[in-house]
Amino acid sequence: MRPLQSGVIYCLLGTLFTYFAVKQVNLHGWSFFAYMLIFLATIDYGSGFRLITLHFRLKNHQKK
Repeated sequence: MRPLQSGVIYCLLGTLFTYFAVKQVNLHGWSFFAYMLIFLATIDYGSGFRLITLHFRLKNHQKK
């Protein structure tokens, strides 16, 4: 799979985990599960943005 596609998928997963974390906090308050969801969302957003920037770096490198 290409870095851009993987990056977008990771960002979508990060958004999904953030949504579930907000719902969890609204229903039950700050629990271990809410912190775990936020941690997973952070990992996914970081990986997604890293892969998206990798895509653009590779694209610029191919032009040169």
